[in-house]
Amino acid sequence: MQTQLSINGESHELEADSRTTLLDALRNHLGLTGSKKGCDHGQCGACTVLINGRRINSCLTLACMHDGDDITTIEGIGSPGALSPLQDAFVRHDGYQCGYCTPGQICSATAMLQEVQAGWPSHVSTSLEDDVSLSNEEIGERMAGNLCRCAAYPNIVAAIREVAGAGEDA
Repeated sequence: MQTQLSINGESHELEADSRTTLLDALRNHLGLTGSKKGCDHGQCGACTVLINGRRINSCLTLACMHDGDDITTIEGIGSPGALSPLQDAFVRHDGYQCGYCTPGQICSATAMLQEVQAGWPSHVSTSLEDDVSLSNEEIGERMAGNLCRCAAYPNIVAAIREVAGAGEDA
């Protein structure tokens, strides 16, 4: 099946089986290996990418479903010479150990910060109408779909809080 994918601002023609997941298309067909295959069941978040600004587990969606969508992978968020503020904070706060989950964590955190800025409440938000306060509990709830087997969570939260301008635990 032929699919037109817009990834990190570039157009890609993909000729692949209609059952090809977006993750497999990115890694195996297009050479974008930043997104990782962790569990292949949508439980770990290592494959998180942004589709039209929303985070999604790329192992749970088919590539052909995203013809024309705007897809952003970790490669589109920053590069070694031009890190995004979140990537820079992850490095400075040692928000990674082995680094396997880091691309998914950063993609998810990028979208999470946009959700907070848009005023979207979470399950632990104290109000549906008031501004969201990014406490450690709030960040933990919003990032719950991204697992880190090395347990770098305190450093990940510190990096997110810094970029959000949330300071120390509220």
